[in-house]
Amino acid sequence: MKKILVIEDNDEVRDNIAEILELSNYCVITAENGKLGTEIAIEQVPDLIICDIMMPVLDGYGVVYLLNQHPKTNSIPFIFLTAKSEKTDFRKGMELGADDYITKPFEGIELLKAVEMRLHKSEAVKQQLARDIEGADSFNNFLTNVKM
Repeated sequence: MKKILVIEDNDEVRDNIAEILELSNYCVITAENGKLGTEIAIEQVPDLIICDIMMPVLDGYGVVYLLNQHPKTNSIPFIFLTAKSEKTDFRKGMELGADDYITKPFEGIELLKAVEMRLHKSEAVKQQLARDIEGADSFNNFLTNVKM
């Protein structure tokens, strides 16, 4: 079961997102601010993070920046969820490393499609990396066994 971290300061929104995801058979962890969310992400290493931008303590931009600096979390797919819909806000989030951007209000199906797409893409990258490593190992073994 894929583990998703939801970082959102609004209790109602956070609970609604968690319910939508849980009904779709995801394991959901929640955090009510960016600082706590960052700590949880580093400790539990979720498969995907959904994060609000405007939050107390540490905003979403700070969260994505810090997690991209950490080796355990820098490859986790990251979706911003926010009421901010200006092009500059969107661009800033993407430049900091976000993979997707969903504006509030949103439909549950929109959220689920974004989650599924990011998880699918992440899995494809992991499988390609595993094939590349296997190929490199085979090539190294070949070179080791070749007599010159």
